[in-house]
Amino acid sequence: MTKLKVGDQAPDFSCPDKDGKLVSLKDFIKDQKPIVLYFYPKDETSICTKEACEFRDKYQKFIEAGADVIGVSRDDAESHSKFTSKYSLPFTLLTDKGGELAKLYGAEGNFLSPGRVTFIIDKNGKIALNHSALLSATSHIEESLKVIEKLKSN
Repeated sequence: MTKLKVGDQAPDFSCPDKDGKLVSLKDFIKDQKPIVLYFYPKDETSICTKEACEFRDKYQKFIEAGADVIGVSRDDAESHSKFTSKYSLPFTLLTDKGGELAKLYGAEGNFLSPGRVTFIIDKNGKIALNHSALLSATSHIEESLKVIEKLKSN
């Protein structure tokens, strides 16, 4: 699929979380709050761990702004469970076996690595931000907070 743009409808999905429970986008947007949906290559790698810990450290700011955070990688539920526990991650991690969700969102990366792409999905299910930064663990986090604050004031 082509890359999603700001204003596009976010595709719905269902993927298992760290406990194997199926989670869908509509489970989150039914609460009428923005979602940070971030795709990352792999649990326990240096950049991905830094990224997850930065989301953890800023998680309260996202909650205070009325948003929630969802991380997505191809790792299995067991890997996500260990990763979440080891780093005390307070947000949902989803398993994208085969990279189908990443393809649906145009976040599949390249032949060397799965993508590192962050989407902000507004309370109406529309894309409000599409930020790609394969080698940067934190640039999109501050930008995401700014976009969510802007959505909050609208």
